[in-house]
Amino acid sequence: MKDVSSLFAGFKVFRANYFGQRPQLFENLNAKGQKPKFLVIACSDSRVDPAILFNAEPGELFVVRNVANLVPPYQPDSNYHGTSAAMEFAVCDLKVQEIVILGHSQCGGINALCEVTKGAVLDREFITPWISIASDACKHDHGGDEDKNRRVEQAAIGNSIKNLRTFPWIAEREKAGELSINGLWFDMEQGALWAFDPEKDGFCLMEPSAQEA
Repeated sequence: MKDVSSLFAGFKVFRANYFGQRPQLFENLNAKGQKPKFLVIACSDSRVDPAILFNAEPGELFVVRNVANLVPPYQPDSNYHGTSAAMEFAVCDLKVQEIVILGHSQCGGINALCEVTKGAVLDREFITPWISIASDACKHDHGGDEDKNRRVEQAAIGNSIKNLRTFPWIAEREKAGELSINGLWFDMEQGALWAFDPEKDGFCLMEPSAQEA
């Protein structure tokens, strides 16, 4: 158990900060249940934690994390659909008002996708078929420069937004004005946040870089 001692130490800090100093917060969450406004679909990458990135309180974000923050297309069947199930619960039961696809720079899943698209063989049972969800994004990998992965990372966010709208209960709520869909891309090197602008069909800088802060 000594290998997880740091987790226990972290839990002590969490317990002291929230249960010790702010007991009412969890009393309300326990009594009234969760009512998050945001569904955040993020990458499993340990460097990009949505709650930390957005300075969110417990109960504010309903978070789904998977390899490369991908949304599969609507495919109702008897197979296992963890991301789709979480989305269904967030939208249909929790009634979230905003869906955010959160991508990031240096994404290992997107890098693997780029390599597989070029013909590399990835000896993995589940990762290769999963990342193929975003195969269309590799159309933006049209050069050998250092920005190619960034283009694919951002294009994959657009692909996931497109896939979100194949779910009828998402499309209906968006059309009715009850739900909005957003795409964000986090630049880890610069500490900057970029947002998808549908009018420009591209990403715009929303936050100053670390050098400008």
